[in-house]
Amino acid sequence: MKTELEHAIIRTNGINLHVVLAGPVAGSPLILLHGFPEFWYGWRHQIEPLVRAGFRLIIPDQRGYNLSDKPKGVKSYRIGILTRDILGLIDALGYESVNLAGHDWGAAVAWNFALWHPERLHKLVILNVPHLAVMTDFLFQDREQLRRSWYIFAFQLPWLPEYFLRKDNWRGVARVLRGSGKLHTFTNTDIAEYQKAWSQPGAMTAMLNWYRAAARFGLNLPKDIRVHVPTLMLWGRQDVALSHRMAQPSIDLCDNGRLVFFENATHWVQHDEAEAVTQNLLEFVK
Repeated sequence: MKTELEHAIIRTNGINLHVVLAGPVAGSPLILLHGFPEFWYGWRHQIEPLVRAGFRLIIPDQRGYNLSDKPKGVKSYRIGILTRDILGLIDALGYESVNLAGHDWGAAVAWNFALWHPERLHKLVILNVPHLAVMTDFLFQDREQLRRSWYIFAFQLPWLPEYFLRKDNWRGVARVLRGSGKLHTFTNTDIAEYQKAWSQPGAMTAMLNWYRAAARFGLNLPKDIRVHVPTLMLWGRQDVALSHRMAQPSIDLCDNGRLVFFENATHWVQHDEAEAVTQNLLEFVK
């Protein structure tokens, strides 16, 4: 990667987040939020073109991941707390408002941030995760999505998921990544980088606690579930975990929303269609 990356530890919401910063300090701020089981490295394909376009990138390892703090206990990973981590990060960096993009669990945090703190956002970009209200409805009412979400229920078990994912140098979680993506989505080099992050003390339990907290404590949506921030949703149709049928109902809950499908992309759309995803993000945010 030719772009110079700055690594910082930033205090927010009572914890320390490891944050990668790149691009001109005076550039328009764009926060990129990763999901499970990635870390800041999950946005590697987008960094250089976004920096060339003049953005100031802010890419945290979210709570529990890689080099960021990993508080004990499931309740430390409730969606409201995860959202306040990002609010505190914005405050710590001195921004009134930012652009925000998220994938997977990062997209869930981004949706929630837009619902509770719309005044702090310019634009919202969501990758392959439905509006939280739509996800809740589908989990309770749609058999196909319930079948696809089996892993969420498996992750509720204590210690057993960690054991199987960690076994044989993280063979289980690497298989999850490769099995849900296209043939060459994740290289051996990528997997090695992820293995380093998963091996951080307490990381896998903290990462799984995101799922456990959602099941135990719910998503705590506001009364007004409409998204008032301009929103772009990018969705790979070949997602094995999340049905593309949730995309349109999600964008229907946005006052100013646009939905783009990638017919041959998987859940890992920012990897599978890196150039097209970056271009759509750039055109929308600029």
